[in-house]
Amino acid sequence: MSWMRDSSLNWAQKFALKVIKTGKIPRHVAFIMDGNRRYAKKLHLTTSTDGHVHGFDKLAEALQWCLDIGIEEVTVYAFSIENFKRDESEVNALLELAREKFNKFMEESDELNKRGICIRMIGNWKLLPVDLQKSMADAMLMTRNNNKAFLNVAFAYTSRDEITESIRDIVDGVKRNELESNDITDDLIRRCMYSGKSSDPDLLVRTSGESRLSDFLLWQASTSIIYFTKTLWPEFTFWHLLAGVFYYQRHYQSMHSVKRSLHQFSSVMDDESFTKDLEQVRQTSNIAEIETSSKLATFSQRATEFLEKFDKRKYNQLVELSTIKV
Repeated sequence: MSWMRDSSLNWAQKFALKVIKTGKIPRHVAFIMDGNRRYAKKLHLTTSTDGHVHGFDKLAEALQWCLDIGIEEVTVYAFSIENFKRDESEVNALLELAREKFNKFMEESDELNKRGICIRMIGNWKLLPVDLQKSMADAMLMTRNNNKAFLNVAFAYTSRDEITESIRDIVDGVKRNELESNDITDDLIRRCMYSGKSSDPDLLVRTSGESRLSDFLLWQASTSIIYFTKTLWPEFTFWHLLAGVFYYQRHYQSMHSVKRSLHQFSSVMDDESFTKDLEQVRQTSNIAEIETSSKLATFSQRATEFLEKFDKRKYNQLVELSTIKV
């Protein structure tokens, strides 16, 4: 199945879409796609992996729905580090499915670039087979200059690991005398995370009836509106997504007030403008923008130079992985 779908909304869905667009639309939505194994059991499918295949098909649909609604960035929890603790046969099947789907990115490169979709893989790549790392690097390099929409795939990911690795990178910077202790801020830690180029999610959706975050985007979702639905992920529909967006619209004002209170220390009076500028900087590797922007002057000169080197190292790692012969 393809990652890319054409819009296929019926007249009722198009009408509902027009209504929902009269309200505030989240710029970034994150999904915990839970319920694939329960779906397989419910339908008496041969293996739990069959449930994950159905889950991928649903993801492709959901991505197109997000584009229809006007959601510019999507982050999906595809594979947790905790999943490695599952039965070996299931883990191997999931990794093989990932190989197939990530290779599909390359086959659809023309369409991805035509639509301006940027692919970002976030997670601890060291835990993955080299050939899978290469496929992920290829997809990221192929789409790195696109900026119309963003798809972040969290694979071999947990939030605790992400924060730990960010701090390790900063500690290494201190050891190399690229940073001093007083350069370390929460913004610097956030910028060094796997998801450092992404905005924080406005809305986080979890399916299957579980009411927990399962170590997903714990730092980034501190001010996100969280929507839980009992629907299993493969049974998720356009109407469930609209329900999540409507839930976001109902609670937007109260959460917006919380965000404004967090920025009281800033001289920036227009929080939406501040957030927009910050997101633009995080989506680009041009770190000089941080230094020159009066609104975003949160990094010292040393930290700015460190981030420039940090981004260059990460880019070089992608290039190195893409050249590996497998």
